[in-house]
Amino acid sequence: MHVSRLTLHDFRSYADVELVLEPGATAFIGSNGQGKTNLVEAIDYLSRLDSHRVSGDTPLVRAGAEQAIVRADVVKGDRTALLELEITPGRANRARINRGALPRTRDLVGVLRTVMFSPEDLALVKGDPSDRRRFLDSLLVLRTPRLGGVKADYERVLKQRNTLLKSARGRRNVEIATLDIWDENLARTGAELVAARLLLLDALAPHLSEAYRRVAAGSAADRRDVTATYRPSLDLDPDLRDQQVIEQRLLEEIARRRGDELDRGISLVGPHRDEVVLTIGELPAKGYASHGESWSYALALKLASFELLRDDDDDPVLILDDVFAELDQGRRQQLAELVGDAEQVLVTAAVAEDVPEALKGHRFRVAGGEVVRE
Repeated sequence: MHVSRLTLHDFRSYADVELVLEPGATAFIGSNGQGKTNLVEAIDYLSRLDSHRVSGDTPLVRAGAEQAIVRADVVKGDRTALLELEITPGRANRARINRGALPRTRDLVGVLRTVMFSPEDLALVKGDPSDRRRFLDSLLVLRTPRLGGVKADYERVLKQRNTLLKSARGRRNVEIATLDIWDENLARTGAELVAARLLLLDALAPHLSEAYRRVAAGSAADRRDVTATYRPSLDLDPDLRDQQVIEQRLLEEIARRRGDELDRGISLVGPHRDEVVLTIGELPAKGYASHGESWSYALALKLASFELLRDDDDDPVLILDDVFAELDQGRRQQLAELVGDAEQVLVTAAVAEDVPEALKGHRFRVAGGEVVRE
């Protein structure tokens, strides 16, 4: 899979830009603040409907404009699909494939598959549990787009249930029958999400071990195994994957914690409270891993995601956003060798010399709002 053409209208810093892209490696070179990351962000956003830089849509629209449009021709085998997305802050976004409108914008997710690695990904190791949950769910929906609806349903139920609990906080005057209905909905949608996350981590595990071994090759850390273990907000058998059993356990735990939830006015049980514990050897990576080990772990998570998606279907588009400046010459070359066989790799860098020779391929110079092919 690769993107053969990218067109942006009023996206970030670009009023209008159109690029013809090719398989293999493409590097966007430009000083910081010139807009090179905006280009790859647009491609990644078409894939996941999520940005690695911001949580809302407003910053994606050029200052003074009302709407941004992102278009991309995506080639998979001998077929080409035109993907289009209209981003309008404050209103529902609209998506089309081959000029045909999609009933729901989220139906666009997964048509184009991307894996992006950027400096922000250090949060996967050093950040809050929400960063790791977001990573897991993003990969989950890319692999199985239907689960995007499950996640949206869960978030809607959680919001409504929290509103009900907050209104009754400390007074215990909540309508029990109404709360029971939300409990059942939370357990049903939550169990499907938890079961899917557990199965995803099972599938990711061998890729993660291999990716970390290769990324950390030559260091003391490459002799230690890494694991990503799911830690739910209730006591579950580590080997449990049965969705119905998980649903029943969620209902039991929700009933047990009901008094606490009414006192605090918030839902204390469910996948929104779960954690993914990353370890190197016997120690948790968060708080114990060095900066280099954390960087290697975050990169291994993304490379493992790439390999898992590749096993499922076709090569996703791999995006390396401003990562080579953080690596020494040996690590740069090592990373280039690890990703060199991907169908399409998009690289951004402030300094051309930071990009390994194997990934220079096609090159664009980004400066002053213009993107010029060299």
